[in-house]
Amino acid sequence: MLVTGSSRGLGRGVAEILASAGFSVAIHYATSRDAAESTALACRELAPRSDQQFLLVGGNIARAADRQRLFDEVLAGYGHLDALVNNAGIAPRVRADITEATEEIFDEVIGVNLKGPYFLSQLAARYWLARPGLCRLSGGYKLLFVSSLSANTASINRGEYCISKAGLAMATQLWAVRLADAGVQVLELRPGIMATDMTAGVKDKYDKLLAEGIVPQKRWGTPADVGLAVKAILEGHFPFSTGDVINLDGGFHLRRL
Repeated sequence: MLVTGSSRGLGRGVAEILASAGFSVAIHYATSRDAAESTALACRELAPRSDQQFLLVGGNIARAADRQRLFDEVLAGYGHLDALVNNAGIAPRVRADITEATEEIFDEVIGVNLKGPYFLSQLAARYWLARPGLCRLSGGYKLLFVSSLSANTASINRGEYCISKAGLAMATQLWAVRLADAGVQVLELRPGIMATDMTAGVKDKYDKLLAEGIVPQKRWGTPADVGLAVKAILEGHFPFSTGDVINLDGGFHLRRL
């Protein structure tokens, strides 16, 4: 399986959990091969089987040529693809009120967070449609989108990010409808306030909000929380679900007035 953006953050957590469960994982990175090598090393140490493989594939998923190349590299390395976890994403380089936001940053965020996963999924879908019944996972091929609570929570100083994640929510539904009769399961994982390098700069702010109960479970989410959800799906524990949202937010979506 391929997990995009797995050199760090949530993607690394997913890769490590899958490695510990016996899966081979293609580790994708955008710029830092060193970070990807670190993830691969951690995965090898967690792997219960010596035949598990952790291939490194690099590229900017916003670019069509990079998407095709990394997809081809995964197939060349493993000979097959059973699952795609669309996890890669970026925050805007500059947070700005939506009255001041620039098209340059909008295009950059949408390219990586929405266009890239959408068309990488197209490559996977074409591959799977041409190979029905060959999946080695329980319940068939899996296409997963890791979105964010920002899919339905407005943040006016990072509108491009919210729009990109809301787009992933609809992409999940579209691909689920298109691929259901081909035996491909499509799900959205929607993390909440997660402890990653992306949120390190606002830790104090969210520590206070968590203590005040913004999340009913009153804790940060972790990369392992996302990884465990992906593992459960790949192992076939949600056999009669597709197009659905799995909230990984400690109850944030239940916030009360």
